[in-house]
Amino acid sequence: MTTNSESKQRCAWCLNDPLILAYHDEEWGVPVHNDRRLYEFLVLEGAQAGLNWLTILKKRENYRRAFVGFDTELVAAFSLKDIERLLIDPGIVRNRLKIESAVANARAMIEICKEYGSLDTFFWSFVSSVPIQNAWKQLSELPSKTAESEALSRELKRRGCNFVGPTICYAFMQAVGMVNDHTTECFRYQELNK
Repeated sequence: MTTNSESKQRCAWCLNDPLILAYHDEEWGVPVHNDRRLYEFLVLEGAQAGLNWLTILKKRENYRRAFVGFDTELVAAFSLKDIERLLIDPGIVRNRLKIESAVANARAMIEICKEYGSLDTFFWSFVSSVPIQNAWKQLSELPSKTAESEALSRELKRRGCNFVGPTICYAFMQAVGMVNDHTTECFRYQELNK
């Protein structure tokens, strides 16, 4: 567990960086039901593959600008010229496959919305619309993937999505509150377990 000047116990992965602390304390594990935010986290988790989360948090506002507020309709319409523009944008991770996946995934999200009515309905169906409440005592107990994240990954891949392996999907599920993986001594655990 880590602590800050307020003596709050936090999950061991929390660094003493203001962005990480704010993310942990205010966002991580909080149920998200807004479609744009769900798509945002899907893009950000894919962008994080092979990098650390702090790198992505530092670039988050640039991602919001580059991907027009994570409006799936606008991102789905990105052309090759738009992708080339993003490849030289120092504010985001300049990886062609990750950028192209964000565009392809936006197109898939539109189709999902047509079928399910919303991304919220689709994503949350993988946990029966109720957050999974785990009770891990230590960071080492947290899985990197679960049956639910594997099912979500398979379905997203079937729909043409990329950068949505089971580990990325599990990180997504943790981030958007589909799973409460705060360790039991963390002050956020009980707050989110209500």
